Amino acid sequence: MIGLEHFTILAALLFCIGLVGVLTRRNAIIVLIGIEIMLNAANLNFIAFWRYGENTEALSGPLFALFAIAVAAAEVAVGLALVIAVYRHYRSVDVDKLKSLKG
Repeated sequence: MIGLEHFTILAALLFCIGLVGVLTRRNAIIVLIGIEIMLNAANLNFIAFWRYGENTEALSGPLFALFAIAVAAAEVAVGLALVIAVYRHYRSVDVDKLKSLKG
């Protein structure tokens, strides 16, 4: 039987995979993918805790997940626009080259 523990372990693994992708990669697109994986882990937790909670009629978990998905979509749109702008200027999406943008 699959329980809440299984979902939280899966969400923790997804979050760790996303965090490793964000902290170790230089490619900006991989960093954005890592952030999306971490947001999906949070959504999985929202849904799992709602499903195994006491008040499933409240629909609070799916509502939080829906808002998180909307925020993630906006984040991807802005992030990809920034990646395209950086690529046009530097001809690379290497995060290390962004250090020259500091004031």
